[in-house]
Amino acid sequence: MNKLEQLKEQLKQEQKSWLITGNAGFIGSNLTEFLLNHNQKVVGLDNFSTGYQHNIDDVLASVGEDNAKNFTFIEGDIADMQTCQKACEGVDVVLHQAALGSVPRSIDDPVTSNRSNVTGFLNMITAAKDAGIKRFVYASSSSVYGDSEELPKVEERTGNVLSPYAAMKATNELYGSVFQKVYGMETLGLRYFNVFGRRQDPNGAYAAVIPKWVGSLLEGEDVFINGDGETSRDFTYIDNVIQMNILAATTDNPEAFGEAFNVAVGGRNTLNELYELIKDQLNQSVQHQQPIYRDFRPGDIRHSNADITKAKTMVGYQPTHDIYQGMEEAIEWYIENIGGKHIRNTF
Repeated sequence: MNKLEQLKEQLKQEQKSWLITGNAGFIGSNLTEFLLNHNQKVVGLDNFSTGYQHNIDDVLASVGEDNAKNFTFIEGDIADMQTCQKACEGVDVVLHQAALGSVPRSIDDPVTSNRSNVTGFLNMITAAKDAGIKRFVYASSSSVYGDSEELPKVEERTGNVLSPYAAMKATNELYGSVFQKVYGMETLGLRYFNVFGRRQDPNGAYAAVIPKWVGSLLEGEDVFINGDGETSRDFTYIDNVIQMNILAATTDNPEAFGEAFNVAVGGRNTLNELYELIKDQLNQSVQHQQPIYRDFRPGDIRHSNADITKAKTMVGYQPTHDIYQGMEEAIEWYIENIGGKHIRNTF
């Protein structure tokens, strides 16, 4: 029995109250579903700027009537301190996922992104501190590695950040470390590497590449690749991210507090390889469609590949899905939920 399986049994026996910010979003809704399925109470906080009510509805329908009774939702903005304080009442653990993601979005509008990603973060961690909540797990990003060319990426060595979004996530990590040192909070930052999976939004200007490409291929629309397609990423399936959040939230290793961890698989695939993989996983009808190459995107890291040794040794992380296993599950979900005519109506 691995560490996560042990924790699943422990969770079923010991009920706690968890606050998940951004719980109407992609990662937040998956965390909510996991916790409710394991006898936990969940308070969700979201302002629906990037999340969706149908994600919450889907979770509540999937967990069953009894587990759904353990869920409380607050519609509100983390940029409002009173909302954060209300959300923290009676909570044992915070999983802070709320943010305005996307490097291009932060370049287009750094002030709005900063309001959520820095002001909102500081409000949330301060409200948690004031409420006496010790454990604060938060979403960081692989973008903090900036122009570092070292591969694989090791947590202790970062480069110069290349976008406002990266600067904001690096600021979160600084605050997380400081709140651990000054206030004794048990903070853990999770540097997500290109997460994909069920409930990921395929639409909008800042949609993630995998669901966007799947949706375009299913619709017979053009697929665009930024640059030459040789940009590479450590694509990480959602189940690995759920595992790391739960491990971070429950670890009793004091050396992990105040630290940041890579959350990835430890692999690397180019965008060209990703495109061929998605085509292979879909069906023969898209086999002859070729992508359209366009200019590189400002602020993007060229190559991203994580060293996950720190997460393994400090909290017992063991990824269960590589990109191929994850893509098989994700494609099945995408086809059912965003394929064909459904893509217009679901999101």
